[in-house]
Amino acid sequence: MITVGYNWENKIILIAEDIDSNYLFLEAVLKYTKAKTFWAKNGKIAVDMCKNQHIDIVLMDIQMPVMDGLEATKMIKLFNPKIPVIAQTAFAMENDREKILAAGCDGYISKPIRLDTLFSTLNKYLN
Repeated sequence: MITVGYNWENKIILIAEDIDSNYLFLEAVLKYTKAKTFWAKNGKIAVDMCKNQHIDIVLMDIQMPVMDGLEATKMIKLFNPKIPVIAQTAFAMENDREKILAAGCDGYISKPIRLDTLFSTLNKYLN
């Protein structure tokens, strides 16, 4: 299994995702790493959670209600520029990548999410 060798027992991953099934998928695969996961159903909740508790990394969906992932990332980076934010998006066009990185995201993973890409990206920032 891909998760073998990843132990993020003392890490907190915020999953900003409005689609229940997408969150449940990420939560299920991340549980094998022993990381703690929190769920924000929109960008505003993600910003509030990053303000009010320790988060080690954010997996940020780009299209969400209330506040999208790009706006949420900009706000999070204003008060915590060191927190890694990894965009997760179905938009994988070249200019979309530029917009994502310009908003302050440290990287991005295109949907559908490949587990090897997810784990190697997270590992780069969590170790």
